[in-house]
Amino acid sequence: MIEFILNTIFWTLAIYGLFEIIKNIINICTYTKFQSDGIYFIIAVKNQEEKIEGFLRSSLFKILYGKEEYLKNIIVADLKSTDKTKEIVKKLEEEYECLKITTWKECKDIIDNINES
Repeated sequence: MIEFILNTIFWTLAIYGLFEIIKNIINICTYTKFQSDGIYFIIAVKNQEEKIEGFLRSSLFKILYGKEEYLKNIIVADLKSTDKTKEIVKKLEEEYECLKITTWKECKDIIDNINES
């Protein structure tokens, strides 16, 4: 009986580990548009629907058309906003490939899984 319980625990943990590996591979494949060189600009926001679009557009203008060549990617980490901040950033995310909106945990996962080239 003890052997059965130990085997069950072992296989449960093994399957959980397999799911974690698959999740990490999917995250890496999903975020390959990010470049591993340059500086990541991470913005933590909460309930900033009034200001976020103007701030991001001015930041994106500096990246795309300015002298900020070393600044390659912008990650907006939403801290559970209750207004339309997330929707506004999602709309901008469709326009700009260097922009990504995530939760704070996903932001950490992205940074942890960036491949060095």
